[in-house]
Amino acid sequence: MKRALTVTVTVVALAAGTMGIVAAQADAPADAASPAAPQRDGADDRHLRESERLTVAAATLAAQAALDAAEEADQRVTVAVVDRDGNTVVTLRGDGAGPQSYESAERKAYTAVSWNSPTSDLVERLEGAPTLRDIPGTLFLPGGVPVTADGGPVAGIGVAGAPSGDLDEEFARAGAAALGLR
Repeated sequence: MKRALTVTVTVVALAAGTMGIVAAQADAPADAASPAAPQRDGADDRHLRESERLTVAAATLAAQAALDAAEEADQRVTVAVVDRDGNTVVTLRGDGAGPQSYESAERKAYTAVSWNSPTSDLVERLEGAPTLRDIPGTLFLPGGVPVTADGGPVAGIGVAGAPSGDLDEEFARAGAAALGLR
């Protein structure tokens, strides 16, 4: 009996608390800013910056175009598209692509967007600065190209798995061309 009474009191207390919360929220003005959606208070915008980013649909279009170009050349590759910050947006592993190609494609894409330069150009820079290859997440082999909009990088496309980096880069360029940005 004592246990049943304790359970009943607990349920009633929880219900009353919930009703109080619901009633308090119902009394709040409709235009009140919620904590989940902070409102701009007219603060100085000079400390804020907008940046262009590819949509998932655009990244998928570019990756598929690169993969299609590789398949037309009878090459088995993996294609990765990363955003401006180097985060992977989409990766497509073609049929028969080697297991090493997945990470290599992502690292080539990351390197291209980080340096805003095709990775084939960066390979030449290694001669004068060999420690560049020590930067985590990078891969200084041909096959990565940046995608730019308004002069700034918005994405990187990396391809890996073809017998030469030149072919990888050709396929990456086909992916970038499908976007019509660069």
